[in-house]
Amino acid sequence: MTAELVRGQNHTLPQTRLEIRVSAGCPVVAGATLGDEHGTVRGTEWVAHPGSPRLPGLEVSRQAAADHRLAVDLDALPGAVHRVTVLLALPTGAGHPARFGAVAAPFVAVTALDGTEIATFTLIGLDTESAVAALELYRRQGAWKVRAVGQGYAAGLAGMLADQGLDRAAELAASIQDAVASGLARSVAPPPPRAPEGERVRHPAGPAPAPADPAPPRPGSEPLGGPTTAPAPGATTGTAPGAAAAGNAAPGTAGGGPIDYAHPRRQTSAPPPPPPTAPAAAPGQPAPPVAGDATGWSMDERLYNQIWGMFEDLARAVAAYRSAVDFAESRMEQELDRALSDPRHRMGGAGDLARERARDKCQDLTARAREVLDRDLSQLAAESAVVEPALPAPYAGWDNPVWHGYRVPMELPMALRLGDLHLPERTDLRIPLLVRLPLERGVWIDSGRTASEAAAATGGDRLRRLAMDTAVTLAARLLAVYPANEFSVHVIDPAGAAAGALAPLTDAGVLAAPPASGAGGVSAVLAHLTRRVDLVQMAVRAGAADSLPPDLDTGEHLLIVNDFPHGFDDRAVTQLRYLADEGPAVGVHLLMVADREDARDYGPVLDPLWRSLLRVTPVADDHLVDPWVGHAWTYEPCRVPEGSRVLEQVLALVAAARRADPR
Repeated sequence: MTAELVRGQNHTLPQTRLEIRVSAGCPVVAGATLGDEHGTVRGTEWVAHPGSPRLPGLEVSRQAAADHRLAVDLDALPGAVHRVTVLLALPTGAGHPARFGAVAAPFVAVTALDGTEIATFTLIGLDTESAVAALELYRRQGAWKVRAVGQGYAAGLAGMLADQGLDRAAELAASIQDAVASGLARSVAPPPPRAPEGERVRHPAGPAPAPADPAPPRPGSEPLGGPTTAPAPGATTGTAPGAAAAGNAAPGTAGGGPIDYAHPRRQTSAPPPPPPTAPAAAPGQPAPPVAGDATGWSMDERLYNQIWGMFEDLARAVAAYRSAVDFAESRMEQELDRALSDPRHRMGGAGDLARERARDKCQDLTARAREVLDRDLSQLAAESAVVEPALPAPYAGWDNPVWHGYRVPMELPMALRLGDLHLPERTDLRIPLLVRLPLERGVWIDSGRTASEAAAATGGDRLRRLAMDTAVTLAARLLAVYPANEFSVHVIDPAGAAAGALAPLTDAGVLAAPPASGAGGVSAVLAHLTRRVDLVQMAVRAGAADSLPPDLDTGEHLLIVNDFPHGFDDRAVTQLRYLADEGPAVGVHLLMVADREDARDYGPVLDPLWRSLLRVTPVADDHLVDPWVGHAWTYEPCRVPEGSRVLEQVLALVAAARRADPR
């Protein structure tokens, strides 16, 4: 029976191999400290955090997330350790809440490896605190217990670590936040919250054979391979940084008028349920997949929510499988250790028989977990086969026939496809990577050969060409999904090295001006866009959007920068950072094509720039992570099929619409 703890209450732990699961309404940092008999943390090597996630007997998450799973093996802890304290903290920086009082109360559960809850604790009553000691596992008279702590710290991580006796606590806290910021910069923004009635993947009744469930279900969603589970007490759904809250304009924009960059369909009330288009399923059988089988105000919104649901379902299905395999292998190792340590098994065939039985159990558990995974993957593949042909152009790949019937839209869509994501368990099951529009941060296309194995195997010149081709196809997509003359593309190409890749844009005549080259061209484009950001910001803050100069283009702008930092002086770098930080809120977006290694000479000056951009690659690379269980997803960009003229045809229609509607 689960013990629901209140602050200060304790409970005996029946076993020593545990998971600690954290659910919060926004991304939080999860870590743990080891304390001696006095509760003192003896050094930084006794702190597990995203920058150093593993200690003997302890492993924590590698990034900030709304859901966490911490693995604890109390028997494997060093003998001097008498206390394990679980810490939660809010990430620092723009776009993150500054205090726990502004977010939903975090929920913490101590569970067995099979998912059975032992004790739970909801951290209520927090206000100005930005870090909190959630609970502690402590040794008392040879047994381990858990205590609900809930001690918050307004001084943040540094104050909490210092309170536990750690020297140089401020330095460690800063390094933890740096590691978190780096992780958030490469993470996939989670989707908007899904309605509780939006049940998705349905399986035949009966328990799943996998021995462990890797993570608590996201409130309002159903985990693969099992029945719907009620939300944990105090846990609520929320929109993490990077996914715009429904109905809110971008920061700094007017709530209407010529510079309102909020999506017109983002509503403040809950969307209606999906229409009942799916035929009834036979008893005990999953319902057949239907495109748009999610909540939303329009078909585009329902498809958007369905795709994110597929992404989440695939993440959790694979996490369940991997957790089951780890559990089976761990149990096999324990049984083998016991067999080897028993003197009776050292002679004769008893030892061989014990080892064979342990391996058979491991193989059986792994096979059962794989059976569940294959069932879930098959159902997701069937859903993908139905959804992909039904996607509108902004969500579709370049090989989708919908592009051959393309017409310039009259309004901005909800999202844009940047590429595809997949996991190694089934590489042919691709999930579209969608980002909300208007863009909330820029994109960095990595042209470096150290980015991945695929990049290292590609010649430097070819990789730079592929990176620029990716930038051009992305710019073409943005031009195609915006109404005529509401989106402009500028290009900075200091050495003129990208002329071939830019040909589709220049030949169609859809660029705002010819690509800028040389120091003078770089300076002119940056000065023009910086002036626009300044003027729009001042007009918005003064509530005088109608007083902008008549020659100012209030549409949105994309700046493509090739081969950075070549051709950039210190002033140009400062302007570029300003555009990356302030531009998205007022409709100026940045698309960098660069190799990080080329910018090392600038040192930490450019670190905030890189962190503010979403990194993608021109070749396959497993650098993106999901916000639920932290899988490393392989990303591949959307490519135009070999020999296809679809890109040129779409750009020709965009150019014709722009000429027919001059502004």
